[in-house]
Amino acid sequence: METGLRGKTVLITGASQGMGRATAEAFAAEGARLAMCARNQKTLEAAQAEIGSRHKTEVMVEAVDVTDADKLRRFVGAAAEHFGGIDVAVANAGGPPGTRFENTDTEDFERALRLNLMSTVHLAQEVAPHMKERRWGRFIALTSVAVKQPLAGLILSNTARAGVVGFVKTMATEMAPFGVLCNVVAPGYMRTGRVEELAVERARNEEREPDEVMAEIGGRIPAGRMGEPEELAALVAFLASARASYITGATIQVDGGFVQGLL
Repeated sequence: METGLRGKTVLITGASQGMGRATAEAFAAEGARLAMCARNQKTLEAAQAEIGSRHKTEVMVEAVDVTDADKLRRFVGAAAEHFGGIDVAVANAGGPPGTRFENTDTEDFERALRLNLMSTVHLAQEVAPHMKERRWGRFIALTSVAVKQPLAGLILSNTARAGVVGFVKTMATEMAPFGVLCNVVAPGYMRTGRVEELAVERARNEEREPDEVMAEIGGRIPAGRMGEPEELAALVAFLASARASYITGATIQVDGGFVQGLL
């Protein structure tokens, strides 16, 4: 299938590992050029070398904490100058820690909003002018199935990520006349370091083994297993492609059937 992504410039945040890294691989396999950022420069450089060598494409990396709006702005500007613009942007960031309402204070909520909601807003503000100028673009935010089915013990993620959906849905309406499509991808339980950390924390609280918790989670998914980051990345690449020319304002979960609601 021809995706039309060859030669496009794709900017991905949180791209050094997990779903962000898998997404970068998916775009590189289609011949796209990459601008990748994350907090760890060493991990980024390793990803740069491996992806660039494997797919014979240009990869630019820079250590950026997405909660720092100034650094994010400078990174987008540097990438746009280096590649001559930005065609696709993927907003991705790790989730906030697991907490419950009773032991979560205002500062916790503010940090979660900066990490997941405001980082998405800031990225959109920086890349949108480049896309509008070309009258073509794709903005995709990675969130969580929590936006469709809130998860117990994750009140911070449930709150902040729901805001991302409202923002991207509104942005999709305003940007559509300029040929810019905006969507949300909501991963379920994917086999990533983040899910493993949450399993370890839960196991410790419940005096169980992490493997037992992981197996229990997999057993609650109709597909009978957790997903792999590459399975999510395939959808992200499709949504950015020329083939997805009539999909905007959507929130699509990749969860093996975990969400049971109708919407």
